[in-house]
Amino acid sequence: MRVLLFALALLAPTLVSAAGAPPRIYLVGDSTMADKPLDLPERGWGMALGSFFTDLPTIRNHAMNGRSSKSFIDEGRWEKVLAELTAGDFVIVQFGHNDEKIEDPKRGTDPQTSFPDNLRRYVREARAKGAAPILATPVCRRKFDAAGRLVPTHGAYPAATRRVAAEEKVPLLELETATATWLQAEGDEPTKKYFMWIEPGRHPKFPEGKKDDTHFVAAGATKVASLAVAQIREQKLPLAAWLK
Repeated sequence: MRVLLFALALLAPTLVSAAGAPPRIYLVGDSTMADKPLDLPERGWGMALGSFFTDLPTIRNHAMNGRSSKSFIDEGRWEKVLAELTAGDFVIVQFGHNDEKIEDPKRGTDPQTSFPDNLRRYVREARAKGAAPILATPVCRRKFDAAGRLVPTHGAYPAATRRVAAEEKVPLLELETATATWLQAEGDEPTKKYFMWIEPGRHPKFPEGKKDDTHFVAAGATKVASLAVAQIREQKLPLAAWLK
């Protein structure tokens, strides 16, 4: 049975009224948002959002592990999304984690040039299909220094996302700031339970254990989804009409 796609709710400067059918939400991004096999403990936050809706929207989670704003386009994944988009759909775009890998010519982008250019393309081409785009800054990694302070790891990419959102006048889910505030408040050790920190012998897929400070387990994915939902409410985005 395929993952019951949970997805974010959000955005957009126009669109459907609460009296209509639940909207279609397309998710475009990387592994922190993507669907995961249910026999693994890892969860993308896009899988958790549907639980925050009264009427489950149709969620198309196209986010994929290891993809950047560049490789998602180059592999034809964005074209597949565009082919499905119709007026009234919502598109949530979150990149940054893999764009940072500038040593990889297939994924790396420049936060001053190619990265914002890619984000503009997503926004403008979604709008051309009558869909409502929303940008999201990348979620934080769990990285603390010796003094217990959360260390930023995304460089100039979140700021570039903010600039494009302002220039293009699209809603922004400020997930970097929201996840940083959450992780800092809880602290180094307590936040391990939200990430893929698996003790040896606890899961058959990871007999030797795993320590991963980027990817979430269910509790972490649900928390990030709740942070996105909180911003949808605060900004009074159209998708808020379908939230519980």
